[in-house]
Amino acid sequence: MRSIIEEVAHSGARFTAGLAELTDEEVTAPSALPGWTRGHVITHVARSIDAYLWLLAVAATGAEPAPRTGAEELARAVREGAGRSAAELAADVRSRLGLLAEAAEAMPAERWETQVTALAGWRHPAWYTLRRCLRELETHHVDLDIGYRTADWPGPYVTWALDDTLAALAARGFPLSRVEAVDLGRSWTLAPSGPVVTGPGHAVLGWLSGRTTQAPLTAGRPLPDPPGWPLPPAPGWD
Repeated sequence: MRSIIEEVAHSGARFTAGLAELTDEEVTAPSALPGWTRGHVITHVARSIDAYLWLLAVAATGAEPAPRTGAEELARAVREGAGRSAAELAADVRSRLGLLAEAAEAMPAERWETQVTALAGWRHPAWYTLRRCLRELETHHVDLDIGYRTADWPGPYVTWALDDTLAALAARGFPLSRVEAVDLGRSWTLAPSGPVVTGPGHAVLGWLSGRTTQAPLTAGRPLPDPPGWPLPPAPGWD
């Protein structure tokens, strides 16, 4: 668990360091996500961490700390918070990350396996909440379009995210026979037929997550369109 907590801390430090360089004008500029400014992305990250804090509180105590914020409320919070100043946006994320670190440190060891329920309805152990937060930070750091690219993703994060994503795709019969991440020395078999995709791990994950094109990848034939990402983990936890 210590390694996951440290990965989130390092990722959060990179993310907030990037925010510290932004001006008020820059946070109102478009992000890489259609229809969202950088302010929308930053606010979304902060409110997502709030959701993870709620799940950790449920795991730690066995009770809901407050009524759960629903999808419509979260969307409204992102819209209303996007126009804040660069300093306010950065401070929001920093404070949420600080609370998350405190919650993780205070979690009783035996409670990390407690099942919690994502807003979308699927269940997972409390420790997976930290993985979700790591994915949130790394993905949306790229979405900010401030110089952080998929090639900057740490190898351990890329390896985990590919393990997680490709297992979910295989369980859903995604028509891809094999993936080879040449820089990671890793390969995954998904289906009995379909293209074999070869390339850097970050490029494969960038394609699967909709963050890059297929350009750095070798497949030999057209690739299928990945489904919406991220997917609930497979086989999942009951």
